[in-house]
Amino acid sequence: MTTTTPPAPQQTNNNSSNTKAWVIDLVLLAALWGASFLFMRMGAAEFGALPTAAARVSIGALFLFPLMMLRGQGAALVQHWRATMGIGVFNSGLPFALFSFALLTINSSLAAVLNATAPMFGALVAWVWFRERPDNWRLVGLAIGFTGVVMLASGNAGLRHGDGTGSNNAALWAIGACLLACLCYGIAASATRRYLTGVPPLATATGSQIGASLLLVVPAIVYWPQHMPSLRAWLAILALGVLCTGVAYFLFFRLIERAGPARALTVTFLLPVFATFYGVVFLDESITQWMLVCAGVIVCGVGLSTGFIAPKKRAASDSTAKT
Repeated sequence: MTTTTPPAPQQTNNNSSNTKAWVIDLVLLAALWGASFLFMRMGAAEFGALPTAAARVSIGALFLFPLMMLRGQGAALVQHWRATMGIGVFNSGLPFALFSFALLTINSSLAAVLNATAPMFGALVAWVWFRERPDNWRLVGLAIGFTGVVMLASGNAGLRHGDGTGSNNAALWAIGACLLACLCYGIAASATRRYLTGVPPLATATGSQIGASLLLVVPAIVYWPQHMPSLRAWLAILALGVLCTGVAYFLFFRLIERAGPARALTVTFLLPVFATFYGVVFLDESITQWMLVCAGVIVCGVGLSTGFIAPKKRAASDSTAKT
């Protein structure tokens, strides 16, 4: 007589192995995307905001294109090229340029914390576009998250020192640029859902980088630096394109396949940790207590607004009480 007992340990081991695989991808992705703020700041300081963003997406496109072809997704890109390239304007082109501009004034850790508001903007755009009204707790989360942003913008936390640009007005412009970038991410997410559902993700990623490259190529040429940037800046741009864009996008879509979009969303919470670590270690950035408090408020708001953090429902206990 056979039983179901022997296969059980094997299934557990497989589940444990799968969990370990996606957790490794999650940590690697957070480490790479956290490093993007470090490299953007290093690159923008010598290249300028627009050339930095253009170089990033162009290198990312060159990295992703052969991968997409090897996976046989070229036909999908040809079929949906208008949508993928158009969405790339909001998913990569504009946000990367805005963050590069912001990092000329504020610290990379502050930019990473503001980047964590992207899911909140995604919820707002979905509310307007698809009439998907968030439940009460998610609305509370949106209010908490944006309160944290206001708290952060009200002080001098995260300003770069010693460059003459660290005025309150410059900081407000930089914070506004980060928030506008996050709004672009929210628009791109809803547009992807509306126009690219079912399209292979690698084709979407490649097409978006190509679209962003076409958007930024002329401005990058116009604002290309007159003096040759240093080797350090060139290496930062190369790392930004290959590691933080090409490899990171590959990991992101593999993470979605292995763990699902809900778990992939948790990278939002880990990313500021890595960005702060890199900023302190490699750029000698200072982290104030006020920044940490505001970051905590924003992360709590993001968690509630996305449903990742949700109060336990009392439906079961209520039904028991009624019986």
